[in-house]
Amino acid sequence: MKALRARNKPRKVLRLPERALTILKRLKKEYPDAHCELDHKTPLQLLIATILSAQCTDKRVNIVTPYLFRRFPDAAALADANPESLEEMIRSTGFFRTKTKSLLGMARALTDHYRGKVPATMEELTGLPGVGRKTANVILGNAFGINEGVVVDTHVGRLGLRLGLTRETDPVKVERQLIKLFQRDVWTLLSHLLIFHGRRVCLARSPKCGDCVLNDICPSSQV
Repeated sequence: MKALRARNKPRKVLRLPERALTILKRLKKEYPDAHCELDHKTPLQLLIATILSAQCTDKRVNIVTPYLFRRFPDAAALADANPESLEEMIRSTGFFRTKTKSLLGMARALTDHYRGKVPATMEELTGLPGVGRKTANVILGNAFGINEGVVVDTHVGRLGLRLGLTRETDPVKVERQLIKLFQRDVWTLLSHLLIFHGRRVCLARSPKCGDCVLNDICPSSQV
């Protein structure tokens, strides 16, 4: 990260479509390795990790999942897990009772209806216990390479507002607006770029505007 790169740039007033494309271009250059930071090797592992990531950091999830993946290598094994034991394994991720119910319900549904395989459609995924649209978008985009939508987590929502890409706070409405602004083939990447930037520079409490490659086009810049 090069500090204060954009500090001396004159403020640019760009129309929304042009600003969106500029944001995408600059973030792609800034984070060429942007990717899903939940460690996984299979669609099932990613689905498990994503369910655990609710109200929890990816770093914490990545500490918990290696043992979990070894203990439950497939959906059938997870479906047969003892609830109390599973709760203890995932306790540190928070909301462990609710997550346990979701994991067991999801695994049983996969075993009963999909031969243990994770389906690759929005309708099928959101029909699984514990899986909403955001989780489904994560799986489709990262496990199957399908750009069905934009993952809107807290980082994407926050940056969407700060960068003037949306005035909405509801994730569904934010996603609809981002879909209109960006081409389908970058929807998955867009989420990764905004999340990377939100975790490293555009922090929730103290954004590092002086270090930001977008500060000359950001309506919220403090530089």
